[in-house]
Amino acid sequence: MVGWLAVIFLVGAGRCRGEHKDTDTINEMRPPDIDQWRLVVPVKCRWTAKSRLHPPAGIARADLAHAIALDTISAAVASIPADQLIVVTSDEHTATFVRDQGGVVLPDPGDGLNSAIRVGIGYVHRVLGPGPVAVLLGDIPALRPRDLNVALSACAGHPRALVPDASGTGTVLLTARSPEDLNPRFGPGSAREHSRDCVRLDLSLPALRTDVDDDQALRLAITLGVGRHTAVVLGLP
Repeated sequence: MVGWLAVIFLVGAGRCRGEHKDTDTINEMRPPDIDQWRLVVPVKCRWTAKSRLHPPAGIARADLAHAIALDTISAAVASIPADQLIVVTSDEHTATFVRDQGGVVLPDPGDGLNSAIRVGIGYVHRVLGPGPVAVLLGDIPALRPRDLNVALSACAGHPRALVPDASGTGTVLLTARSPEDLNPRFGPGSAREHSRDCVRLDLSLPALRTDVDDDQALRLAITLGVGRHTAVVLGLP
């Protein structure tokens, strides 16, 4: 994927065993509401992030990478309950921002993107329990809360789903109705890999699908409208 500078989770009493089973089946099939999602966002340390990004003169790559992450996180917090946002990062400033928003921060083990994501999924499984979970890349500066809500609502209709990036080859959003059903395979060609067991949703949401890894993607994100943190760093009105 291209880009300049990214785990969102009744049994009634007094019923016979058969009723329990039927009710549980209905609940498993019912699409989750937005406030049920647990969102995992992996964020790389700004000092090593976005090596393919070449900011304008006078702008540090680390500052731009950090701003992009903050805009992604801000959109996520405006979409789901803050305490259901799990950010996996080793960046202290990003961690402070997330905690100030009421989110959960987990340390990045430093073994790559999929390893970081599995840390978040593991937390959801152990601490938050059964329920829908999503993985969102942490480098989507034009992301709007409404776009994330629309995407999660669309994904909710499927046991496992993915939303590809703008190129159609990468993955920006990966979802499952339970953490144990989520198998992250991010990297080159991840959309194809995830499509093996997930429904692919090519949604018309360009702001969500524009993750920023290089200069071309940054220009597209600026055209779509970046968040305030990225705008400040770039000196945009």
